[in-house]
Amino acid sequence: MSEIKPNNLLRHELLGLGCKVVKATNPSLVGLEGTAMDETKNMITLGVRGMEKRIPKREAVFQFTLRGGTKVEVEGKGLVGRPEDRVKRR
Repeated sequence: MSEIKPNNLLRHELLGLGCKVVKATNPSLVGLEGTAMDETKNMITLGVRGMEKRIPKREAVFQFTLRGGTKVEVEGKGLVGRPEDRVKRR
């Protein structure tokens, strides 16, 4: 598997990456920051201060932190779908 870079992030596994909600239709989700712990077709689960927070993909913009500290903003709409299908599209 190739290294995760800003231009290929959508075709990689997101689990374990640092993640922050930078925009959301629900204002209480904005600013949540943690580690991507799980992903389903419509949700990303973040580990936030020992708790799990489920964020609807379609309703948020995420900022992922890659190895080396590079930050990449991703529209959640682009992540909607089963993770295993998204990863196969390489």
